[in-house]
Amino acid sequence: MSVFEDINRTTDKASNIGERYVRASHQYFKLKLFQQLTLSLSMVAKVMVIGAFIFGGLVFVSIAGAIELSHAVDSYALGFLLIGAIYLVLAMFIYLLRAKFNAYIIKKTGHKFFN
Repeated sequence: MSVFEDINRTTDKASNIGERYVRASHQYFKLKLFQQLTLSLSMVAKVMVIGAFIFGGLVFVSIAGAIELSHAVDSYALGFLLIGAIYLVLAMFIYLLRAKFNAYIIKKTGHKFFN
């Protein structure tokens, strides 16, 4: 009978160790998820705030540049049209390089996500 009791105790110990491992793993994954979520949310918040200020500054610089350019070409419409064309060329350039942007973003965020 002692052999069966030893097997029973060993099985109970293994079961307890397994339960502790599962609980610890669950806690670890919850903490890892919390870390990734807070990093992502803080990054999105920073990008939005910085982006808003950059956008506001870009609007004022664009208007000032268009007015100054319109004085140079003696036509307000042509000055604003040239600034708009510059933005369209920049947008096309960025569109053509989108694969490089994707690779850069994946490389940067992948390092943080998988560590």
